[in-house]
Amino acid sequence: MSKVLENLLYSKSHEWCLVEGGVAKVGLTDYAQDSLGSVVYLDAGEVGDKVKQFAEFGAVESVKAASDLMAPVSGEIVEVNQEVLDNPELLNSDPYGHWIVKIKVSDEKELDNLLDAKGYRELLE
Repeated sequence: MSKVLENLLYSKSHEWCLVEGGVAKVGLTDYAQDSLGSVVYLDAGEVGDKVKQFAEFGAVESVKAASDLMAPVSGEIVEVNQEVLDNPELLNSDPYGHWIVKIKVSDEKELDNLLDAKGYRELLE
């Protein structure tokens, strides 16, 4: 069974987010990285890009498949994790330890549209 952390929120498209001080760290879940296999390429948009909740903001490619990255919240990308862009395999080795982007959240009410750990576990069953 895939690892699900209690302190995170999750999208149905298998991104996680952790909101601190109005900024959401966004990453790929353990289930997503396991399903994709070895991640070989990551496109995460750029600082200043405006994103909409559940809309595409980037892409991840693995040896098995390519998949769009969907924003769990609306807002503006304020930071992109260059370490993960340069070493996308980090998403396989520690998906919750490596965020992809940070998004300044424009509407915290949107967090109600995300799943908590219990809801995400139910989605995976």
